[in-house]
Amino acid sequence: MIDIESIVKNAKNAFIKTMTLDNSIKNQALFNIAKKIEQNKKRIFEANQRDVENAKTLLVEGTINQAAFERLKINEAKLRDLIKGLDDLIKLDDPVNKTIWQKELDDNLILKKISCPIGVIGVIFEARPDCFIQIASLIIKSGNCGILKGGSEAMNTNTLFSLLVDEALDETKDFPKNAISLVYSREDINKMLSYDEYINLIIPRGSNKLVKYIKENTKIPVLGHSSGICHIFTDENADFNHTLDIILDAKTQYPSACNAVETLLIHKNYPYFENLKNALIEAGVEIDENPIQWDIEYGAKKLSIKLVDSVETAIEHINKYGSGHTDAIISNNKENIEKFMNYVDSSSVFSNCSTRFSDGFRYGFGAEVGISTNKTHARGPVGLDGLTIYKYKLYGKNDTVAPYATGEKVFKHKYI
Repeated sequence: MIDIESIVKNAKNAFIKTMTLDNSIKNQALFNIAKKIEQNKKRIFEANQRDVENAKTLLVEGTINQAAFERLKINEAKLRDLIKGLDDLIKLDDPVNKTIWQKELDDNLILKKISCPIGVIGVIFEARPDCFIQIASLIIKSGNCGILKGGSEAMNTNTLFSLLVDEALDETKDFPKNAISLVYSREDINKMLSYDEYINLIIPRGSNKLVKYIKENTKIPVLGHSSGICHIFTDENADFNHTLDIILDAKTQYPSACNAVETLLIHKNYPYFENLKNALIEAGVEIDENPIQWDIEYGAKKLSIKLVDSVETAIEHINKYGSGHTDAIISNNKENIEKFMNYVDSSSVFSNCSTRFSDGFRYGFGAEVGISTNKTHARGPVGLDGLTIYKYKLYGKNDTVAPYATGEKVFKHKYI
C-alpha cells in the first residue's frame, strides 16, 4: 500500500534541492529520460497493449468512452513526439532565476522580481499515458517536484514510464531522489488533496466531473480547465476551401482533443452554407443543427451548427456558452477579426487557423502540463513559464525604513 504522507513529505524535501539545480543537470535528466524511452520502446508497446486489451472491456461496459479509449493508445508517432518534446525542452532557456524586472528604490537599494519554481505539484490526468512523460519533463525543467496520478485504465503504461523516469533520474548526477512520484488509486487522490501543507498546486487534466471533484475537495490551489467547448465563427466573406480545410482539421484531426472544435457559428449570409455542411457530412462529420444544449463537448466527429446575424452575435454566443478554452474566426474582414480577437473572453483566440494549434508543444513551450482557463497565475497552454512563480529579492546596504518614515529620505522607485 502506498504511503502518501511519506511521498508528499519526501517531495517537499526534494524540492529544496530541485529549486536550485543548475540547468545542465536538469537537461541531463531530460536527455536520460529520452534515452530510456528510445531503449525501451518494445517494453512500452507491450505494457500499453495490456492496457488497451483491458480497456476494451471497459469500453463495452461503458466505463470509458471511445474518445478515452483512443487517447489510451501509444504508437510509434507518439513516442517520436515524446522524444522530440524532450529534445525541444532541453534547448529552451532555464525558466528559473530569471530577472523579470529590477527597480532602484534608492541609491544602493535594488529590488528584483525573480522567477522561481512553485514547489510540489500534484497532477491528476486521465487516459493519455504519454502525459506522464510530458508532465514529468516540464516539472523537472522548471525545478519543481511532482506527484502524478494517471488513469487506472493506463496503469501498466504509466507504471513503466514512472520506472523509466526513476532510472533516468537515478543516473543523473546530483539529481535528488523523490522528485517525481506516481500514485494509483482514487483513495490516493483523496489523501493528496488533504496535504495542503506540502503540495502547492493541483492540476487536473480530465473530465468536467474530475475537475469539479478536485476543486470541491481541496484547499490547495487548482489550475486547469473543466471542458473544451471550442467554437469557430465563419464570417460571410470567408473563402469556402480555406474554411472547409480549417474546420476539418479542427474537428477530424483528433476529435477527442480538448482543443477540437465543437460548435460552428456561421454568418447567416454565408453563401456556401449548404456546400460546407454537405462537405463535412461527406467527410464523416455528424451535424447537429438542433442540439439540446450549446455547451456540449462531443469529443467525437460531431458538430453543432448555428446561424448567427453578425460577429457581435457570435461573440455573445461564445462568451455565454464557451468554456474559455480556444475559439476562432475565419474571415477576410480585418475589423471583424480584431473585434473577435479583442472581445472573445477565452484563453486562446485565433483568426484563420485551426483551434488545434492551442497546445504547449505547438506554442513552442516544449510540452504542456495542461491548458488553463483560469485568470490567475497561468492561462492557456501551461508550459515552463506556467510552472514558475516569482519572488522579490531586495539588495540593500545597511538600509532601514526609519529615514523614509520621517521624510529624511525619499524613494526613487526607478526601473533599471
